[in-house]
Amino acid sequence: MASAHLYLRASTKDQDAYRAQASLKAFAAQRGYEVLAVYADNFTGTKLQRPELHKLLACAEAGQILCVESVDRLSRLSQEDWEILKATINSKGLRLVVADLPTSWQHFHDPVGGTSDIATSVMRVINSMLIDLMATMARIDQEKRVERIKQGIANKKVADPSWKAPGKRRNVEKWERVEKLLKGQSASSMTIKEIALAANVGEATVYRIKQVLSGVDVPIQR
Repeated sequence: MASAHLYLRASTKDQDAYRAQASLKAFAAQRGYEVLAVYADNFTGTKLQRPELHKLLACAEAGQILCVESVDRLSRLSQEDWEILKATINSKGLRLVVADLPTSWQHFHDPVGGTSDIATSVMRVINSMLIDLMATMARIDQEKRVERIKQGIANKKVADPSWKAPGKRRNVEKWERVEKLLKGQSASSMTIKEIALAANVGEATVYRIKQVLSGVDVPIQR
């Protein structure tokens, strides 16, 4: 039985990162995978440094599976960062299985009698090309979305020169709650995930506040 790590992602904490958990677990069961752990990030897919993805890659072992719902849940990265992520996955000896991309999992279960080495190699090449294509499409889709937002803002400014985009302000109450947990006596025994749950915020928010408190101010990710 193959061992699998399931990875889920949503862009913001207001979205449900666990939305696809049931269907992905059902897919894993159908394929006969043993699910070792489920990792979920509420973090933009355009950033390579995601807490739960980092944890997954650190814990996973050679021969195990990294299973995702679709390629865009794993990556909306730049070409350079996507190559880094792919290299990391390959260096760890992990197999990337994408639920909505049959070529990523079909060739791991050969029919009775097996297939030739040539056929398997060809399938792996095709699968790699398809994953790269889908990662590129996910990045382009993100770039178009950002461009549409910029165009919308520009149009509003033309229509009303006094109009200003509402800034994303820190929620003081939540900030103080996270800060108290980070500085409290129990902080050393609490994980980032536990602090996020206790403060009712996303893990990315806890990481950002922790960075600011340590003296490294960072912009708020959208």
